[in-house]
Amino acid sequence: MLATSSLFPLNSSLFHFMKKKFYVVWSGLTPGIYRSWDECQAQIKGVKGAVYKSFASKEEAERAYASPAYEYVRKTHPNPPCEGGSSGLAKQKVLPHREDLGGSLYALAVDAACSGNPGPMEYRGVYLGDGKEIFHFGPVHGTNNIGEFLAIVHALALLDKQGLKMTIYSDSRTAIGWVRKKCCKTQLERNETTEQLFQLIERAEAWLKSHRVTNPIVKWETDQWGEIPADFGRK
Repeated sequence: MLATSSLFPLNSSLFHFMKKKFYVVWSGLTPGIYRSWDECQAQIKGVKGAVYKSFASKEEAERAYASPAYEYVRKTHPNPPCEGGSSGLAKQKVLPHREDLGGSLYALAVDAACSGNPGPMEYRGVYLGDGKEIFHFGPVHGTNNIGEFLAIVHALALLDKQGLKMTIYSDSRTAIGWVRKKCCKTQLERNETTEQLFQLIERAEAWLKSHRVTNPIVKWETDQWGEIPADFGRK
C-alpha cells in the first residue's frame, strides 16, 4: 500500500496533469482552445450559458472544438423536461469563484466519508481547477475524523513530493487542528480490525513531525461556498 520512501501511494501524474490540460470554450467571450484554467475562466466568468470543458491532450481538444458542444458537455437545463421526456442534460457541481478563495482555484480540496462511525471510511482529494479527483484511499474501517486527518496529510505529502505550492481546503476543523498539533487524537479502539489504519496514522504523524509544512491549510466555508468539491455526496 505504501510507496517506497513515501507516506502514501502518491499520484506522480499530478504535476503533468495540471501542466498539460487543454480547455475548450464553445460559448464565451472568445470561443477557442486555451492552455490554462485561468485563461479559460477569463472567457467564461460572468457569461450566462457559457459552455466549456477540459481535455487531456491538444488533439482531443481540437476534435471537440470542431464538434457540437452537446456531444461533450452536459449542462444544467433551466426548465427540466416533462416526466417521460429525454433531454440528455444533467446538473453539474458548481465551483466557487476565484475571488471567494483568495483569487485562485489552483488548490486542492479534501474530504472523507464514513458509513457509520466507526465504519467503512474513505477519503479523496480533488483539484479545484476542474474538479478532477487526484487521489482516493479506502474504504477501510475507521472514522470520519480520521479520514479527514489522513486526507490533509496525504495532500501535504503529495504536494511536498511534487514540489508544488498549493492551498489545501478541508471542511473539518477537528482534522485541521489535529494536523497542526501533529497528532491524531482519535478515540477509536486499536484492535485487529483497525491495526492497519493505526499504522497509517502513525506514519502520518511521523511525516508531520519530520517535515516543514509550507502549503496553507484553510477551512472550507460550507455556508458560503456550498459542499466542498471533494464531498462524496452521501448526506
